Amino acid sequence: MSPKVTPRRDGSVKPSRYRAVQPGALVWLTLVWMALWGDVTPMLVVSGLLLAVVVCLVFPLPPVELNLTVHPWRALLLTGRFLIDIAVASVQVAGVVLRRRPVRNAVVAVDLETTSDFVLTGVASMLSLVPGSVVVEARRSTHTLYLHVLDVDDEAAADRFRARALAQEQRFLAAFTPRPDPATEAGTA
Repeated sequence: MSPKVTPRRDGSVKPSRYRAVQPGALVWLTLVWMALWGDVTPMLVVSGLLLAVVVCLVFPLPPVELNLTVHPWRALLLTGRFLIDIAVASVQVAGVVLRRRPVRNAVVAVDLETTSDFVLTGVASMLSLVPGSVVVEARRSTHTLYLHVLDVDDEAAADRFRARALAQEQRFLAAFTPRPDPATEAGTA
């Protein structure tokens, strides 16, 4: 994701300014402040808002634009399947530990089909949270995830894991569909 730039009179470009104090960040930081104190009082709300403004001014962040459509039913299905994957993988990992034989592990490369950084991050996080696999590298340039996978005996087992990871990506895409970027559409039209 490239930073937004503004052209100068001489033709050079400079980074665009953005609002440091964003409403979403203010609300979130205020909620965290109240959660840390474990109470909701008018004084805590006011002090939380003031602290949130100071934090936003001292540590400004660019606004995050996800440009995606959320499908609630598909997101619920994604969450349900994710919880099932965690339960099944937990039993499988326990079985690997209890059978007391040498375990063969592998690093499996999964080339994601989408080019969205949001999807790459979401799929990588979900795959890492399932017991028995962890992302060791994520290449943004090629949208490839490298995962260390427990108990992979041969290439067929690696292919089965790769297919499960790609199915996870498809479920994620069904729940969170990236919208086309208007800037790139204007350039192609």
